[in-house]
Amino acid sequence: MNPRERRAARHQPPNPEAETAPRPRRRKAPITVEQVVDTALALIATEGYEALTMRRLAGALDTGPASLYAHVVNKADLDELLIGRLCAGLVLPKPDTASDSAPDPTAWREQIRSVCTQLRDQYLKYPGISRAAFAMAPTDLEILRVSEGMLAILLAGGVAPQTAAWAIDALLLYVAAYCLETSVARQRAADDDIAWVVDRDELLRRLTALPAEAFPHTTRHAAELTAGEGHDRFDFTLALMIDGLAHR
Repeated sequence: MNPRERRAARHQPPNPEAETAPRPRRRKAPITVEQVVDTALALIATEGYEALTMRRLAGALDTGPASLYAHVVNKADLDELLIGRLCAGLVLPKPDTASDSAPDPTAWREQIRSVCTQLRDQYLKYPGISRAAFAMAPTDLEILRVSEGMLAILLAGGVAPQTAAWAIDALLLYVAAYCLETSVARQRAADDDIAWVVDRDELLRRLTALPAEAFPHTTRHAAELTAGEGHDRFDFTLALMIDGLAHR
C-alpha cells in the first residue's frame, strides 16, 4: 500500500475477520506508526511543537525523511495522528448504558466540562501541540470518538442537534486556543528578558500607571482586568459557553 492507502486503512474500524498475512523477516525492525507518534510526542514534550519537523523527526528516529513518508503522508497526517493519540486518553461517558458513566441529562454540563478539561490537560503536557488541531477535518477514529461522545452528552442535555454540532466546534476551538496561548506565555516566561510580559504584578503596575483621563475604566478596574490564578479564566469561559447552551 502507498502512504495514502495506509492512512485510509488506519482510520477504518478494525475487521476481526481479516487475516493477517505473514510478513517476510527483515534484518532490521521496521519503524511503526506508533513509534513515529511516540518519538514526535517526546520531541514536543522537551522542545515544543515548533521544533517538530519531518526532517527533525526522521533524525530522532535515526532514519531518513523518505522512510518516514512511508508511514505518514505529510505533516498534516502526522498532526492528526498526534491529536488522535491525545484523544485516546480521554474518558467519555458511554452512550446506551444504564450506568453512572452514561450521558446524563441531569449532569450534562459537568460531563461536557470534564471532556474539555481532560483535553486541556492533555494539550498542556506537550507545549504548543494544540496548534496541530486547528483547521483539521479529522478522520482519525479516536478524534471522532471524542466528538461523538461530546455530541451524545449535549443531545442528552436537550441541546438541539445543529446547536450541539456547532457548540462542539466552538468548545474544541476554545480549548485549543487557550492551550496554545498558555504554551506561548510559559515559553515567554522562561526567557528572563521578557518575563515581565506575563507577570501579573508588573502588568497591574503598568495599567494603574496609565493616565486616568485617557483610560478611566482601565485604571479603575485594573485589579479585575488582571485577576485570576491557574485555570480560573478557562473555567469561567467554559462555564459561560456551556450556560449559554443551557439557556438556548
